[in-house]
Amino acid sequence: MTRHGALYQDIVPFTSRFYDKGKFGRIFPSLPAFAQDSLKVREALKDIGKKGGIMDAKDDISKSPKDLITEGDLQKTNANSPVMSAGMTFLGQFIDHDVTFDPTSSLERQVDPEFVENFRTPTLGLDNLYGSGPGASPHLYDASDGKGIKFLLEPLNVRGRDGIYKYDLPRNTQNCALIGDPRNDENLILSQLHVLFLRFHNVVVDALKNKYPTKSGSEIFREAQEMVRWHYQWILLHEFMPQICGEDVVEDVVKNGRKFYGWNNSPYIPVEFSVAAYRFGHSQIRPSYRANFGIEGDANTAPFFAHIFDFTADRLSADPNDLRGGKRAPRRFVDWHTFFDVRDGSIRPNKLIDTTLSSPLFQLLGFGQGEVISLASRNLLRQLTFSLPSGQRVAHAMRLTPLESDVFNDLKHYKVNFENSTPLWFYILKEAEVQQMGIRLGEVGARIVAEVFIGLLEGDNSSFLSQNPFWKPMLPCCEPYRNYKHFTFIDLARIAEGKVEVNL
Repeated sequence: MTRHGALYQDIVPFTSRFYDKGKFGRIFPSLPAFAQDSLKVREALKDIGKKGGIMDAKDDISKSPKDLITEGDLQKTNANSPVMSAGMTFLGQFIDHDVTFDPTSSLERQVDPEFVENFRTPTLGLDNLYGSGPGASPHLYDASDGKGIKFLLEPLNVRGRDGIYKYDLPRNTQNCALIGDPRNDENLILSQLHVLFLRFHNVVVDALKNKYPTKSGSEIFREAQEMVRWHYQWILLHEFMPQICGEDVVEDVVKNGRKFYGWNNSPYIPVEFSVAAYRFGHSQIRPSYRANFGIEGDANTAPFFAHIFDFTADRLSADPNDLRGGKRAPRRFVDWHTFFDVRDGSIRPNKLIDTTLSSPLFQLLGFGQGEVISLASRNLLRQLTFSLPSGQRVAHAMRLTPLESDVFNDLKHYKVNFENSTPLWFYILKEAEVQQMGIRLGEVGARIVAEVFIGLLEGDNSSFLSQNPFWKPMLPCCEPYRNYKHFTFIDLARIAEGKVEVNL
């Protein structure tokens, strides 16, 4: 890794500006935008991200969802990651919804991030799960026991092939999920992940009530909330981030401190993270998934394979043949050993990080006529909306050697200099592909993601990293030979589903 001490010495990433909690901001406020806003630039960005364009993996979505997964053709366009399981994409989406909620939908005008409200608290405190707590968000909690400190859940009245009863999010009469963040019902996998966290909290509450029968409901709730948050933060720091950023990068930021992301009074969410670096996960989404292995005792229920989104599926159906959210039906649950490794051979890997996205993502649901419906085009236009710097300038600001222009040969014919001044999101995807063979983020992307997440933990006086950096998980690992550092998401899932007894 080559560093450039003489370049961009006038750039001070630790800006002296004050960012209010709940706002967006910039890590590199003095860097210019990657391009001037013009019709030619906008049309180029739309074309790069269009259906059938250079970012479309061109999956054969005329095939059945099962055939896409099992016939092997998917490997031609959606190569497997050798280290990351399919569930990590959706855990990453859940984490994103915990720290950011940008309601800005316009792609037509430039926006100053300092004036955009972040409707999530920029801490890893699970406010997308807890809302404002039982007092201010009572619709999230179950009052049937007179305490109202456990979450509401709706039974699907079926068992999976693993013998475990399955649940859905609580919903109103129009199937709108009653949860702290409606985005967590965007797709079935994410909504079931939210269910898992609800169940995990409820298990912890029961364990604390058994241990402390004389404590008040509010005391039990506070202790349960902290325990759930800290185990979640531990997984983020010790499992999720090392897979995404590389263990060496995470350890360097923890031990030697942040170099680029800083603030005066409280953390903010930088647009270099929210609009570019952390959108790497869009590249890892598969066109189709196996949600589960079917229903126990029902010989006629086959495993549920489905496209992530399908325009041809009946949107009014209570049980469409895709994985869109906002629906409830007996088969709409997730078997987690498909998505996280329990060493039974069922695990499906993630797609590599690169500049291609699965084909269904170029026809997003829920947009009106005339709106941009390609996720890739929308992401690229947001680089312009927020005046993000080029990947090359950010690399220089980090004292790193930028990728050579020849790496971006597929952008040259647009005649807008994108090969030398590349939109940051596209640059970070290409960097992962070139530097890490798509297994994890490259230098720029990894540093941004690691510094922001660790900075959020360090800036939150209620996180385990701030309150007790020597804290270790107290809940049981599912494999006793593993040490505390390897408490993983699948351990959380087994506890949540009652496969492991919790005695505090």
